[in-house]
Amino acid sequence: MKPRQQRMLAVGLALAGLAVAAALTLRAFNDNMMFFVDISEVLAGNYPQERNFRIGGLVVTDSVDRVADSLEVRFRVTDTRCELPVSYTGVLPDLFREGQGVVAHGRLAEDVFVAEKIMAKHDEEYMAPEVAESLAKHATEKMTAVASLPAEECGQL
Repeated sequence: MKPRQQRMLAVGLALAGLAVAAALTLRAFNDNMMFFVDISEVLAGNYPQERNFRIGGLVVTDSVDRVADSLEVRFRVTDTRCELPVSYTGVLPDLFREGQGVVAHGRLAEDVFVAEKIMAKHDEEYMAPEVAESLAKHATEKMTAVASLPAEECGQL
């Protein structure tokens, strides 16, 4: 092989290697991407069916139910418009409590959001941006309604 052909082969192999590395990186990002979905949208059926996603909102007061002799906890999360039941098995964060903001990672199974990870806000001032936006979006609707919305409007599961 001539030196020029060797250089062209080396450049071609380097470009092919870069293309493969870029494709693998993009695929890893796509596989690990986690979407945030409003509770109202989940109840309307607008959520990724084949992959995990995040929900967030406020833990409904008097909704936390701990299963005896296990780490399973069931509770409801609201976006001030609709509520979604959540099931989680594991140790909850120290700051988890009723009436506080929470973000859950998992997927919907049989009308219950099965969480793999629960994150609670870390101080009195902070709330996850997605949760704050979701609550603000539904705050106006809640202020105009005296009682919670009927199941038909929420798309209850």
